[in-house]
Amino acid sequence: MNANTSDIVRTPVRGDDSQARLDTLAELSQRLLERARALGASQAEVSCSEERGLDVNVRMGAVETVESTRDRGIAVTVYFGKRKGSASTADLHESSLEATVQQACDIARYTEDDAAAGLADAALMAHAFPDLDSWHPWALGADEAIDLALACEAAGREADARVSNSDGASVGSSQSLSVYANSHGFVGRERGTHHSIGCALIAGQGDGMQRDGWYSSALAREDLEAAAAIGRRAAERTLARLQPRSIATGQYPVLFSAEVARSLVGHLLGAVSGGALYRRASFLLDSVGTQLFPPWFAIDERPHLRRGLRSAAFDGEGVATRDSALVTDGVLQRYVLGSYSARKLGLATTANAGGVHNLIVKPNAGDQAELVSGIGSGLLVTELMGQGVNSVTGDYSRGAAGFWIENGAIAWPVDGITIAGNLKQMFAAIEAVGSDVDRRSHVGVGSILIGAMTVAGEH
Repeated sequence: MNANTSDIVRTPVRGDDSQARLDTLAELSQRLLERARALGASQAEVSCSEERGLDVNVRMGAVETVESTRDRGIAVTVYFGKRKGSASTADLHESSLEATVQQACDIARYTEDDAAAGLADAALMAHAFPDLDSWHPWALGADEAIDLALACEAAGREADARVSNSDGASVGSSQSLSVYANSHGFVGRERGTHHSIGCALIAGQGDGMQRDGWYSSALAREDLEAAAAIGRRAAERTLARLQPRSIATGQYPVLFSAEVARSLVGHLLGAVSGGALYRRASFLLDSVGTQLFPPWFAIDERPHLRRGLRSAAFDGEGVATRDSALVTDGVLQRYVLGSYSARKLGLATTANAGGVHNLIVKPNAGDQAELVSGIGSGLLVTELMGQGVNSVTGDYSRGAAGFWIENGAIAWPVDGITIAGNLKQMFAAIEAVGSDVDRRSHVGVGSILIGAMTVAGEH
């Protein structure tokens, strides 16, 4: 992190060399910035990263793959006035690093001026670097990872005789280090870990086979679900899909389960992100201050949550992050901008270069079971297929699978259907957001109930 970081409390992990590796990356970034200045760049920025990981896959009780990875990357961007050039390398030899900076400078000299080009404003750089509890290395060896994956798959396969096959189980653990530095004097360090266990199973026979699964992911090993519990949950979900039916085409209430509801938030983010807006390729142009959702609906960005999946003290340009409302009382409060897109739009950056940090969607209802009980008849969607979303018009049409709801209870599994609408109308028609938040994503949202959508099933 920055030189002014004496307030950070660091708890060293035995045998953990991450701080020394970050020091090395920070020193490297400074050498590259100095070289860019010596070659005449008016501004420059450097991103350095290292990743280490272990991934294991098993299937039908046998090991399929064991992969250990170590990756690194150095990216240099220079500005000669309003002309920009970028180059990257994974080679840390001095000659390669020199050549990378030279290439970035050569490219910049031959590009056209871009009035929006340049570093983010120096006054916006982060100065506080709180401990976000994102570093939880797991000393996971290949043998332990294999045992966990085998136990996960075995628990699922043994849960019911109707589980006839497996798409496998996986265990993964990774850690990443990164340094971002620029010619404003900013140096920001980040380190994070990510761990996961997952399983996918197949139940039934012949044309009646169905596939589903479950996974758990977290920054810390202790926050993962138990391997056997993941396998059993995968079996339950797969068995629940056996003997699906279609339904009559019509207009029905549609309840998106939490794991697919976050895709609706993703469509909102895509439409209010700077790139789509300055290219005029969004159905939400000029929508700040507009009522898009019901009056109770709210989305807040919380970048400093401890152990948050996307927590950060600064964005991809070194700009200090802060708590900020995206939607309040159903009204869009702002766009999602880095400094380049902000300049293109004549606005200010929202500290979102590189994306959003931990969105919290306000619930106004109980969990999924409570929401189901309040629906007379309708559709619970647990899987979406295809990419039928038009970002310019907001038209929405996707293949789906899930369960038919009758008299406030799950009646039977459904597949072979399409759900359709327009995202603006869908946002306005949201009746409830559940409290059953899926914690495996940086978009914290529960199940979402939309009052009516077109569902195409049997003709």
